[in-house]
Amino acid sequence: MEQMLPNIRHLSNEALSAYIENLGEKKFRVQQIQEWLWQKKARSFDDMTNLSKSFRQQLQSDFSLPALQVDATQNSSDGTIKSRFRTYDQHLIEGVLIPTDERKTACVSSQIGCSLSCKFCATGYMDRKRNLNFDEIYDQVVLINQESERTYGQKLSNIVFMGMGEPLLNYSEVMKAIERITSPEGMGMSARRITVSTAGVAKQIKKLGDDQVRFKLALSLHAANDAKRNQIMPINETNSIRALIEALNYFYQKTGNEITLEYILFKGLNDGESDALELIKIYRQVPADLINIIEYNPIDAFAFTKPDEEDIQYFMHLLEKNGVNARLRRSRGKDIDAACGQLANKG
Repeated sequence: MEQMLPNIRHLSNEALSAYIENLGEKKFRVQQIQEWLWQKKARSFDDMTNLSKSFRQQLQSDFSLPALQVDATQNSSDGTIKSRFRTYDQHLIEGVLIPTDERKTACVSSQIGCSLSCKFCATGYMDRKRNLNFDEIYDQVVLINQESERTYGQKLSNIVFMGMGEPLLNYSEVMKAIERITSPEGMGMSARRITVSTAGVAKQIKKLGDDQVRFKLALSLHAANDAKRNQIMPINETNSIRALIEALNYFYQKTGNEITLEYILFKGLNDGESDALELIKIYRQVPADLINIIEYNPIDAFAFTKPDEEDIQYFMHLLEKNGVNARLRRSRGKDIDAACGQLANKG
């Protein structure tokens, strides 16, 4: 691939100001360019219509503007829409629009592939090619928001970092993306409407606390003891449940932000009475608002299946009887491989 010009969106305000000054252009040009890049969502320099043609040509000869492109779209019978995006270097990632009557949620990716190899997740069987840049994450939200407005006549209400990759292993770019998404100079969304989901990187969960983030946190737990969690989530070998409980308490003490535990039920693995009782014990040790019990969505590479409906209901009953705030989350977008754990760039 030929050497790309510097990405204009990666320039600091100071660097852009120095560049503009060097050209002998007026200072307000900086503001105009930033508005085009982030608020008006320009896809190319030609879009920047209040700049002179010669100035736009100058920008084009000095910088690149590698915007994410929609490569393909699939519509589910339940209204879920999955988009496949192509990056400037020809990698593919997926993002999902999940509509309900109350909210329109974007599920976005943070990496191209993933290095964590969780056994039940299709992305875990792909190699991690690279981290996404903050502007690529921002573009996903912009494009899914445009899809929401086009299809449902409503803007996004929520964003979840639950797509491809582990957000906390791409910490700085994810933080920069959220900063842009929540900035009045960007999309102006409330941080309280954003949830970052992690497979459990204890050190980085504590860093979120130290950085006083304002968004919500979800932990993908999926097993309530180390032996079972090691079996399906290799990350547990270096981030034990005990370490995660400590990290979540630290995060809450520093931020007071909402924490959710995510727990996918697998038949014969983590859906028994003893599993429910172990999960209750964990719930009592962390300041979690909610446990999301999630239906397992089968993938080709993993031998487990979804439990029978009566077993799911009994598991829920045990949690609720013991004062756990639990919610059963039914799958959305299964028919287009857009449900939890299914994103893998098929086709």
